Amino acid sequence: MGMIPVRDNRSMLERMQAGDLYQADDPAIAELMTGAHERMAAYNASAPGDQEGRRRLLEELLDEVGEGTELRPPVYVDYGTNIRVGSGTFANFGLVALDVAAITIGDDVQIGPNVQLLTPTHPVEPTPRREKWEAAKPITIGDNVWLGGGVIVLPGVSIGDNTVVGAGAVVTKDLPADVIAVGNPAKVIGKIGEGRA
Repeated sequence: MGMIPVRDNRSMLERMQAGDLYQADDPAIAELMTGAHERMAAYNASAPGDQEGRRRLLEELLDEVGEGTELRPPVYVDYGTNIRVGSGTFANFGLVALDVAAITIGDDVQIGPNVQLLTPTHPVEPTPRREKWEAAKPITIGDNVWLGGGVIVLPGVSIGDNTVVGAGAVVTKDLPADVIAVGNPAKVIGKIGEGRA
């Protein structure tokens, strides 16, 4: 991200919500984050045997959670309110979903342990970075995607339906539907065909 911030009359929260450079130490932003972190702590401390209570806490934490979706605690978010998850999705322990911008996860997605979905970005230039300017770009994960353990998805990335991303991959750019991608940076190594397990 190479832009220098342009000052205007918008609040930092308005700038953040528009996807423009903003400074996160703004009191309104800090208040939103504190509330989210309180909800996140309650969810992460929820009793495994209380599925109904755990589901209620997850619905309070995230913007939208589809039927039959399970996110195993601990889950880490910035705000939670910018995250939408479809039906039948499963995330194993340690999901990090930094949702300064929208994170949209489709139906029937499988997410391995310690996956990171990272929407925040920072300026490349040292002065605005030192002044704590940042921004974010949305992430979209299609239906029936499988993200292996430890996958990292960077800001602005979309992953198409049915795609498989191998464990430990770093997804730096969009991946189409129906492919297998591995490595750092993630590269497509094949298409998903009939009969492949």
